[in-house]
This record gives sequence, structure tokens and C-alpha cells, in this order.
Amino acid sequence: MSTLPDRVATPLRHTPRALLASLVLALLAACAGNDEMPDIAADSGEAQIYRQAERFLDSRNYNMAVRSLQALESRYPFGKYAEQAQLELIYAHYGALETEAAIEAANRFIRLHPQHPNVDYAYYMKGLAATAADQDILSRFLPLDKTTRDVTYAREAFAEFSQLVSRYPDSAYAADAKARMVYLRNLLARHEINVANYYFRRGAYLAAANRGRYVVENFQRTPAVADGLAVMAQGYILLGKDDLAKQATETLALNFPDHPALEKGGSLRSEYTLEGEQRSLINRLSFGLFDPPRPPQFDSRDSD
Repeated sequence: MSTLPDRVATPLRHTPRALLASLVLALLAACAGNDEMPDIAADSGEAQIYRQAERFLDSRNYNMAVRSLQALESRYPFGKYAEQAQLELIYAHYGALETEAAIEAANRFIRLHPQHPNVDYAYYMKGLAATAADQDILSRFLPLDKTTRDVTYAREAFAEFSQLVSRYPDSAYAADAKARMVYLRNLLARHEINVANYYFRRGAYLAAANRGRYVVENFQRTPAVADGLAVMAQGYILLGKDDLAKQATETLALNFPDHPALEKGGSLRSEYTLEGEQRSLINRLSFGLFDPPRPPQFDSRDSD
């Protein structure tokens, strides 16, 4: 079998701007919803159908490309272009924003052709599709905080990229997969901090402290580690575990002395301290009716 064309061999070496433009075009095509089945004559040859699918891919008409590639595989399941069409179909589904279908197509290719020289591409595309699977229309084009959303697919994407890197370290996609793993790991760590902040608001201090500890123990070298230590210190203070609180605060001050949760002297900046709850004058005078202490929240990204 011949080598894959450049589009499939390196489908996402485009710049983010080019990829965004591609997704916009795909979205517009999907919204139109008036595509008709490509005109494939009953006597069309395998090569003719494949060339038609290629033209649709080149023009970023991914919906029509999907239909052409599916027709090709249906008519010629053991033909010259069958395996290549299966690879192209993964990319076509992804371009059409059909992420679940892209993952399914990639799984199918891996299952049918585990020793194929381009099976690393299928793993790579699974990771890309999983990354995009939980994105709605707004999140695709607006700068929303993805760490506040469900991260199930982010975990799946990380696992797929990890498989690619471990199984095929020399793959053409390995470097990009590693970079995406760094991003996903940072996202997952920040998500844990967001969950800890939620637990603080709910008064579940032990659960919050455990989330902070989980970040510190499992997401080393991510920016969220500093907030994880702050979460631990605050959670232990609220739980009355002073020794653990002091240890976490000292570790935070030693490693991240400029963290916004710290006072200049290295103590925790909070309304809940080792010395007790720091109530405002208004709160004390109103017998707790006004200006109550706010639940602690940690996000050092605001200070960047």
C-alpha cells in the first residue's frame, strides 16, 4: 500500500488559526444541512470514488467526504483503497465535528489493523477527538474556562495520547501528543482545584483538603500545585488540624513565596486562620448578620 497523502499523514500540523478556520467552515456546512448524497454512479470504480472523496476533503466539505468514503468502503471492502479510506474516514468525521464517530472509526481501524504502519495516526486522532468531544458550539469559539467543565473526555484524551507516546515514541505525532498531554494535565489539575473551591463553599472541608492533597501528590510540575498546597493549608485549619496546616503553609511559602494566598511573613492570608475566624467590624457589630466571612477560594491564575 502506498504511503498516506500529506493530509492524512499529518492532518493537524496546521496552525491553531488554520484549524479554527477549518472548524468554522465545517460548522457552517453542518448548519446548512442541505447536502445531498454525492452522485456516485452504480458503475463507478474504486479509484473514481476515492478521488471524489479526496476532492471533498481538499475543499473541507467533510460531510460529503464522510459519505463518499463510506460508500467506497461499502462497495469495495477489500479493495486497493479500503484501508486508506478507513484512515481518511477518521479525519473526515473529526472535520465534520462528529467526534464520537471519529473515535469509533479510529477504534475500528486499530482493531482491524493493529500492525498497520499508520496505526499511530489512529491513536493520535482518538486523542484529538476526545479532546473536542465535550465542546459545544460556544466553547469552540469563545474563551470559556474549560477547567470548570466536565473533564471525562480530557482524561480519555490524555490516556490516548499516553498510549501513542508509549507505544510509538518515534511517531511523527509523538511530539505534538506530548505537548497536548502537558496542556491536558494542567487542565485536569486545575479542575481539581475548582472542585476543592466548590467543597469550601459547601462546607465540606475534608473533601476540599483531600482534593488539594491529590493535586500535590499526582500533578507535580503543574501550576495548580501551589493552589493545592493553599487548599490543604486552609482545609486543615478549618478542620482543626493545626500541625498539618502549618506544614502545608510552610511548604507553600518555601516553594511559592509569592503566592497570593500568603502574607508577607509567610502566614496564610485568609479570614480563617490558626488564630481563629477573622470577622470584620461590621460582622461583629451586627452579631453576624452582615458581612459574614466568605468561603475561601483559591485560583492563583488571577494574579498572573
